[in-house]
Amino acid sequence: MLSLPTLRRELPPTLRLALPLVLAELGWMSMVIVDTMMVGRLPNSAESIGAVSISSSIFIVFAFFGEGLLIGLDTLVSQAFGAGHREDCHRSLINGIYLSLAFTPILTIPVWYLPLYFGRMGVDAKVAVLAVPYMRTLAVGMLPLLLYFAVRRTLQGMNIVRPIAFALVTANLINFVGNYVFIFGKFGFPAFGVTGSGWATAVSRTYLALVLVGYLLWYDHRHRTDLLKTPVEIDIQRIRRLIALGLPAALQLTAEVSVFALVASLIARLGAVPLASHQIALNTVSFTYMVPLGISSAAAVRVGQAIGRHDPMGARDAGNTAILLGASFMSCMSVALLVFPRLVARFYTHDPTVIRNAVILLAAGAAFQLFDGIQTVATGALRGSGDTRTPMLCHFSAYWLMGLPLGAWLCFRRHWGALGLWVGLSLSLILIGILLLIFWRRRIRHLIHDS
Repeated sequence: MLSLPTLRRELPPTLRLALPLVLAELGWMSMVIVDTMMVGRLPNSAESIGAVSISSSIFIVFAFFGEGLLIGLDTLVSQAFGAGHREDCHRSLINGIYLSLAFTPILTIPVWYLPLYFGRMGVDAKVAVLAVPYMRTLAVGMLPLLLYFAVRRTLQGMNIVRPIAFALVTANLINFVGNYVFIFGKFGFPAFGVTGSGWATAVSRTYLALVLVGYLLWYDHRHRTDLLKTPVEIDIQRIRRLIALGLPAALQLTAEVSVFALVASLIARLGAVPLASHQIALNTVSFTYMVPLGISSAAAVRVGQAIGRHDPMGARDAGNTAILLGASFMSCMSVALLVFPRLVARFYTHDPTVIRNAVILLAAGAAFQLFDGIQTVATGALRGSGDTRTPMLCHFSAYWLMGLPLGAWLCFRRHWGALGLWVGLSLSLILIGILLLIFWRRRIRHLIHDS
């Protein structure tokens, strides 16, 4: 348990690191929300929201797999920085960039060609015809997105987080303007509709990468960190270490986001209205999830730096403080989703049928908020300690072996519709939250015992 003096000592540095990262994660999710809200103003609102839903869900599977491969930078950079080895941080970044370049075509090709099979997946024809070009515009932004992930992970591992928040906030402004111009055809541009939203997102993600790379070069010039003197040859051993740490994290993220992508595909079979309602509810719970996700990154950095200093007690206190912070916030969000669901749905659409269905799904989302906060931050704390396999196993088992089969049974056999799938996901997240909290406490006990 956390004592009050420990909480007073740990909370300020955790908040200083977490708040810019939370702002960055909220900025990341805001792009998807803005895309959904603005295409929801098109005449074919349900079909347009559905197209963004199915495309974004599938694209995120591949994008997050790429991010997961780079998550090993959290561990390597934060532990090297905690030990005072800045050059080692730079070496990890260089090889993380090589990893990004190598995986870009591997991840982009399926994003480009998968939309051709939307019809066979049972996606509504009116949704599919809008989703295919939208998803292909997202594919254009894959390389800059992976470069952004690599530079961001390195910066936050060295406690440089404000530029990350700045990049996401300003990228949202670009995305908003781009949506307005490209969707509706303003300032002499043709009206691209849903596809215009994809172009705005691709441009914004390119901007993200350019801002962080530019800042890193400026920081190196001003503080003379010798980044440009870092050896540029490929370090096979370091890349293997990145993959060893990152692959379980990539599989964990893929298991998590792909189950939501599959759920979107299953709901697409129910029609445009259930799919639009699902996207509204998913956007909302994804937005609340961004706060513990930012705290999770801070937990990974602070736990990793403490271990780099050979301070397992400090790692324990840092991880526990972050978990408490994430759980407290998500408890408040659970109440908010139960009290204001109709208001939330109205931000996206004026269609009363879509709103009514979204309210029901938001109630299911409220049930897992607390446990989602716990599991997200515990995953970051475990990652900082060097354990990325446990979250992978927990997510895969709970989602794919329990939650998805149960949800599909409730949806199609018991005729609960989209709510049945959401009930299955809710039970999965509750289980994952409990398990990862137990594993984090066991992990930190072993680290303290071995020190």
